[in-house]
Amino acid sequence: MSDQAEAVFDALGDATRRRILERLANGPTPVGELAADLHTGRPGISKHLKVLEGAGLVTHESVGTRNLYALAPAALVPLQQWLVGMWDSALTAFAEEISE
Repeated sequence: MSDQAEAVFDALGDATRRRILERLANGPTPVGELAADLHTGRPGISKHLKVLEGAGLVTHESVGTRNLYALAPAALVPLQQWLVGMWDSALTAFAEEISE
């Protein structure tokens, strides 16, 4: 597995971070709004966003005094490739087993 896929899996290992990504799928969102939506304090959300940004899953842009975070879907490609590879291997093994 690639280092990028490892980083994505590690980041997605936390339920709050997965909820943040689900929320960001609706568009760029400020930290305060994420905190309110997820009933978590801003400092906690900021820590989660830092992990997600480190894994390349989110980007942020400062607009005035607000930091807007957005989903970076390209970071999910290594994860998708890993899952497809695992699925293909499992299907191949299954096909070999039933053909014997």
